Amino acid sequence: MATWIWILIVIVALVGGLALGFFLARKYMMDYLEKNPPINEEMLRMMMMQMGQKPSQKKINQMMTMMNRNADSKEAKKRMKDAR
Repeated sequence: MATWIWILIVIVALVGGLALGFFLARKYMMDYLEKNPPINEEMLRMMMMQMGQKPSQKKINQMMTMMNRNADSKEAKKRMKDAR
């Protein structure tokens, strides 16, 4: 077989593998987020009630702000580590 045919086969296989990988990863993440949704205010309120605390809106807002700040700082640290 000619060399150009092998090159074409490799390129087609690479593009097909990338496309298939992208769609499989997308499906996996969608299923994961459906089974394990991110924490929202209602979930936080229920967790606090289960722990025996009476959740006020102020407490819930503080907890959500704290969780968001924590997530943002972890993301910023990861970006700094990747930039090195």
